[in-house]
Parts: sequence; C-alpha cells; structure tokens
Amino acid sequence: MTERRLRLDPQAWRESITQGFTRVEDVVYVSLGALLAAIAVALLVAVAVAFARALLAHTLPDRTVELLDRILLILMIVELLYTVQVSFREHALVPEPFLIVGLIAAIRRLLVLTAEFAPLLQKNDGAFHGAMLELGLLTVMIVAFVFALVVLKKHAVHGVSNHAPG
Repeated sequence: MTERRLRLDPQAWRESITQGFTRVEDVVYVSLGALLAAIAVALLVAVAVAFARALLAHTLPDRTVELLDRILLILMIVELLYTVQVSFREHALVPEPFLIVGLIAAIRRLLVLTAEFAPLLQKNDGAFHGAMLELGLLTVMIVAFVFALVVLKKHAVHGVSNHAPG
C-alpha cells in the first residue's frame, strides 16, 4: 500500500526523496566531522611534539611563530568541526562559525606576516611594500569580521550563537 501511495501521491514522493537526501547529507556531515576531528588530533599531537622538542633544544623563542601558526590552524579546524556539528544538528548553515574561521585565518596570517617583517626589511622595497599592503588588507578584514560578528550577536540571527565552543 505504501508503494502504491508513493506512485499516486506526488507529495509523498517528494517527501521520500527529501528524506533520502537528508540521510545522505547526514552521512556526509558525520564523515566530514570524523575527518576533521582526526586531522585536529593529529595536528595537536604534532604541535605538542614540536613544542617539547623546541623546549628541550632551547629553541622555543625561534619556533614560537611556527607553533602559534599551527595552533591557530588547529583552532580553525575545530571551528570548522563545530560548523559541521551545527549543520548536522540544524540542517542549516549558520554564518557565525564561518566568520570565526575567517577571523582566525586573518589573525593567523597577520601574525606570520609580522614575524617575517625583519627579513622583508632587508630585501627590496617592493617586498616590504607588498607586505604592508597585505597587512592593511588583513586589518580591514579583521575589523569587518569582528563587526559582522557583533552585528550577528546583537540581532541573534539564529539560536545557535549561544552554543559556540570555548
């Protein structure tokens, strides 16, 4: 009777297809979440090992920027994992996690760029001016991301904003 009803009722047919797509979407979200979690854990172990080696070799000051860069990469992956979790739970895209990932990425690049300033000063003026331009653009992007996050928090676009990690 159910098969016959599906053949005759277009609404039931659409509902069945929608449920199938939802199941596929769930499988993809769970798979992506598992991959992101595995990558985050592997990177965390690698950073811990690199930190211990730098500490024991007394090279921590020289490796601080590299370690911070990796830590911020892990933080970006965790935020992406949170985004996947929200998408899985809500079956909707929420803008806040994407903005946070963009903010972390911009800050990450800003830190790496400022750490590279000393060698750039010794190179030609073109490299330094390019870095200064990138620094200015990154600053504008960071301000824009923060502004967007503040606006979203004020207007509470979606109820998920209260469940952010950390």
